[in-house]
Amino acid sequence: MLGKVHVVLKPLDVKTKFYNAETDEVFLEAQIQNITTSPMFMEKVSLEPSIMYNVAELNTVNKTGESVSTFGLRTYLQPLDTRQYLYCLKPKQEFAEKAGVIKGVTVIGKLDIVWKTNLGERGRLQTSQLQRMAPGYGDVRLSLETIPDTVNLEEPFDITCKITNCSSERTMDLVLEMCNTNSIHWCGVSGRQLGKLHPSSSLHLALTLLSSVQGLQSVSGLRLTDTFLKRTYEYDDIAQVCVISSKVKEEC
Repeated sequence: MLGKVHVVLKPLDVKTKFYNAETDEVFLEAQIQNITTSPMFMEKVSLEPSIMYNVAELNTVNKTGESVSTFGLRTYLQPLDTRQYLYCLKPKQEFAEKAGVIKGVTVIGKLDIVWKTNLGERGRLQTSQLQRMAPGYGDVRLSLETIPDTVNLEEPFDITCKITNCSSERTMDLVLEMCNTNSIHWCGVSGRQLGKLHPSSSLHLALTLLSSVQGLQSVSGLRLTDTFLKRTYEYDDIAQVCVISSKVKEEC
C-alpha cells in the first residue's frame, strides 16, 4: 500500500538584477515574492559574496545613530507581496588593482534567505551562485574619479579621469582628443600624447572644461587613440553636471 504523498510547494519566488558601475562596483537587486497564502516573517536575507568581493547591505537607514531596516520594525511579507533588497559589492584591494582580472569576473555570490511561517515553522533557501554579464569595456576603460555636482555657466571647472589598459598582454601608446559638443567646451590642446600605458595599469588625468548651456549637461567628446593599432575609442555621456547661472548662485 502506497503512503500519502506530500507535495512541497516553493514558498518564495526570487529574481535578481545586476548593475555594473563604472568604479568596478556591482549592485545586486534581489526581488523576493511570497507566493504562499499566508504572511511570512523574513528573518534573514543576506548575500554571501564570492572570494573576490566584499559586500555592503543597503537595506538600512541611519536614524539617531542606529541602523533601522528600510522595511520597518515588522518584517512580515504578506501573500503575493514583493520586497526588494539591495547590495553593493566592491572588489577586494588585491583584485581591484588588476583591471583585467576583475573585469571578467562573472560569479558574484549567493543569497541566503531564512524565514518563518505564521505557524512558527522555519524555512531556508540558498540560491546557486549568482552570475552577472561581464561589462564590455573593450581594451581601454575611461572612468570618472572626480567632478563637481554644480558649476557656473561659462566658467571653467576641473574633472579627474582614470584611464585603464584592460589588456593583460599589450602595451598601448595613447593620444587624447577632446571634441566640443553643443554645450560642452574643452580647455587645452587636443591631440595630446599620453605616452605608453602598460597592461593592467592605469593613469590619472586632470581635465578642464566649461558649459555654455544651463541645466543638466552631459560630459561628452573624449577620444582615445591607440597609435600602435590605429584604433580609436569614443567616450560620450561620461557623467552629468548641473550648470547654473552665476547670478542664481549669488542670490542663494
